[in-house]
Amino acid sequence: MNLFRTLLLRVFGLVKHHVGTDQFGNKYYYVPEQKTWMGQAVRSRRIIEVVSPKEIEYEHGNIPLEWEAWIRGSRKDPPTIEEILKNEEYRKMIKLRACEIQRDDEIRKEKEYEEGLVARPVQTQIKGHASANYFERDKISSEPSSTANAFQPGGWLPPENPSEKK
Repeated sequence: MNLFRTLLLRVFGLVKHHVGTDQFGNKYYYVPEQKTWMGQAVRSRRIIEVVSPKEIEYEHGNIPLEWEAWIRGSRKDPPTIEEILKNEEYRKMIKLRACEIQRDDEIRKEKEYEEGLVARPVQTQIKGHASANYFERDKISSEPSSTANAFQPGGWLPPENPSEKK
């Protein structure tokens, strides 16, 4: 077997072992540590052949979490299809429970508001910006609110600093 593997390695390149296929059709391979025909050592690795090889088509969820953990080396053994399906059902059940809890919480809060046990949160409406001269006014006034019309050039000078030498 070792001679056959060496022959395959020299003729076809690296030897890879098919480990499994997920429900989307992605294929997973294990490449054991080996030496090339030039004597270079190639470390072992785990690779994936995706169904749609374009990166722009990859979306979250195209690779099951269990297979991703195997590729990254977080788990030793590759997952089984039964394990993946069981975990998907579990995740769906958790999402349903979370939605139910959120709905129940909203109903409880609304009931507390109606009974007067809890005050509704105050929502403030900010009109304008604090640096604007019309801050918190309903309408912008046509009358000037600054001294811009009364400004005279040269009317103000900075105070003299006695410690400053002339």
